[in-house]
Amino acid sequence: MLKRFISYYKPHKKLFILDMTVALTASVILIFFPFTTWLLLKTALPERNTHMILFLLGLIFAIYGLTALLSFIRIKWGHILGVRIEYDLRSDIFRHLQKLSFRYFDNVKTGHIMSRISNDLNTITEVAHHAPEDLLISMTVIFGAFILMFQFNIQMALLALLPIPLMIFWGIYVGKRMKDGFRGVRLKIADINSSVENSVQGIREVKSYANEELEFTKFSFANTHFREAKENVYGIMALFYSVMHFLRDIYYLTIISAGTYFIYMDRIDVPDLVGFLLFVGVILPPIERLINFAEQYYQGVTSFERFVEVMDIEPEIQDKKDAYALDNVSGEIKIDRISFAYEASQNSVLDNISMDIPEGKSIAIVGESGAGKSTLVSLLPRFYEPLQGKILFDNHDIMNLTQKFLRENIGIVQQNVFLFDSTIMDNILYGRPGAGEDEVIDAARMANIHDYIESLPNGYNTLVGERGVKLSGGQQQRVSIARVFLKNPPVLIFDEATSSLDTESESLIQKSLEKLSRNRTMIIIAHRLSTVKHVDNIYVMKNGRIVETGNHLDLIAQNGYYSTLYERNLI
Repeated sequence: MLKRFISYYKPHKKLFILDMTVALTASVILIFFPFTTWLLLKTALPERNTHMILFLLGLIFAIYGLTALLSFIRIKWGHILGVRIEYDLRSDIFRHLQKLSFRYFDNVKTGHIMSRISNDLNTITEVAHHAPEDLLISMTVIFGAFILMFQFNIQMALLALLPIPLMIFWGIYVGKRMKDGFRGVRLKIADINSSVENSVQGIREVKSYANEELEFTKFSFANTHFREAKENVYGIMALFYSVMHFLRDIYYLTIISAGTYFIYMDRIDVPDLVGFLLFVGVILPPIERLINFAEQYYQGVTSFERFVEVMDIEPEIQDKKDAYALDNVSGEIKIDRISFAYEASQNSVLDNISMDIPEGKSIAIVGESGAGKSTLVSLLPRFYEPLQGKILFDNHDIMNLTQKFLRENIGIVQQNVFLFDSTIMDNILYGRPGAGEDEVIDAARMANIHDYIESLPNGYNTLVGERGVKLSGGQQQRVSIARVFLKNPPVLIFDEATSSLDTESESLIQKSLEKLSRNRTMIIIAHRLSTVKHVDNIYVMKNGRIVETGNHLDLIAQNGYYSTLYERNLI
């Protein structure tokens, strides 16, 4: 764990060395302040050496001035070091999240992911900046001060050491409880984030069902547990700090008591006692720094553990080492005895599915909700992987092809449209980011959305809002269709792509689909008969199996399951 944390300093070695050098220099300079003051009181003042007095006072002023300059450098560039490490951490975890398979996102709440990217990384940043710096400064000052203290008086220096073992013991003893407590707090704040995210994203449903109080009740449950977790850890923290501060105060009592005794016995004089008290004053801030750092450190350790936990998750779906892409794509697909379940312990969603989709042909997959239609097409770009069987793309097993290649050559318009919180132009361009404006407009025309866009005050620069909330359902769907038109892949999958469109828009889209389907492989999942009756072949699914196949007229003539669905207006 520590080795992985240290690795994030490597790209910023120069900045780290600068920070540590400045911190070390400031610590060494600070140690000489008590010594200079002791020399002033012990030698220069009794001897009334004006030149030496002025020199030592000037030296003390120079120490303060140089310390201030070094503090400026340390604070500025030390925090910049932390920010750059935070940038690297956030980049790594975001890139890693992009690699993870759908199954991870199926099982992890978005609020928990956001908590790790924001709150946890901010805490890690503070530790990345302060941990080495605080330890170096504290250790240098404490060890340096004690070296000089032993030069003055061995017995008093030994007495001044007594509270330190007690502080170390207390820090280890209570520190573990603090670490466990802060881990619980992190989990609870993630629950709050998740609760807020669900409520905000579903605000229309909340209000349409007048369930504001229900949402507040659910939020209060998470908020109460968060409060209790923080109250518990702050109770431990209060005990930790109160005892540590008491031990810190023992320093002064120890030095004053021992100094009083040695002065009484004529073994030291008042300047020696003042010198020791000044050394205690130099030692206490580093100890205070270590005490304050304990809370931050344990929060940081907990946060980094959560960061590593995500980074150690391997994508379930990975390219083989020798995976490859095809130069020429025709779009032929063969599905050979595929079976699939979302969890190994669950019943199969797909059972022994086989299909043959020639290049340039269009097929439809129909059936009642839950038959497995969307699940089947999600296997083609390897969003999930089958339990058994195989899928061939241009006679190549998709397991041997790169995921990037498959997803670049398979276009998908899903039933549940997602639009990014940006402009209409940006959302269409997502299909092919390097496309020109004219190509975007052509794609919008094909999707029957161009005229509407042009009627908006800002045209293609209109913001669609979060998840496209400023557009109607049909408009969102048509922007999504324009996006895949722009992508222009050899294989197209339309998963209920016209479900949100009115009859007129659907008719226009259908004409565009017919143009687009020429010389392309097209897979259509639909309930509406008008969408599927002109395809080359129809596969009828029921309970994860293919029960019938043929064109529309043949299936009607069979008077089987397809005919029943047709008569019940289910397709």
